[in-house]
Amino acid sequence: MNRLTTIEIHKQYLHFSVAHFTIFSATSRERLHGHNFRIAVSITGEVDDNGLCFDYAIYKKVLQELCLKYDEYTLIAADSPHLTIEDDGDYHRVIHNGVPMLLLKTDTILLPVRNVTIEEMSHYLLEQVLDDFSLVDELKIHQLEMRVSSGPDQWGVAIWRRDG
Repeated sequence: MNRLTTIEIHKQYLHFSVAHFTIFSATSRERLHGHNFRIAVSITGEVDDNGLCFDYAIYKKVLQELCLKYDEYTLIAADSPHLTIEDDGDYHRVIHNGVPMLLLKTDTILLPVRNVTIEEMSHYLLEQVLDDFSLVDELKIHQLEMRVSSGPDQWGVAIWRRDG
C-alpha cells in the first residue's frame, strides 16, 4: 500500500453567515437567529511519486464556493417532519406548531435536511463536496472528513471513507 497522508484545510475565509432555527419537537423550536458557520476538511490520500497528495487549491476553491452559496441566506429544514412549507407567491410560508412565518424566497434556501444543526449540516455539506469531486478516485482519496462549526469549539463531523 502507498503512503497515506492527511491534509487539513481550515482557512479563515471558509465561513458563511446564515439565519436559522433549530427544531426540538412538533411544538418547540428556537426563534429565528443567526450564526457564523465555519467549515474545515481533512482529506486522507495517497502520496504520489512527487511527494504530493493532491493540489490543495482545487479543494480550497470548492470549499470557498460552497460557503458563498449559503452566505447571507435563511436556511430552512425542508425535510423536517415538524414543518409545513407552502408556496405563497414571493414567499415561503413556513409553519411550525400552527404558527406561520413568511420568508422571502430570494433570501431563503430550503435544504434537504431534517434540521439546520451542525450534525445535519456536516453530512449535507460533505455530500455537496463529494458531488463536486469527481476527482476523488483520480486523486486516490481514502477519506474525507467535513467539520462544521456554529460557534467556538463546537463542531459537527461527517466522514466519508472509500471502504464505506
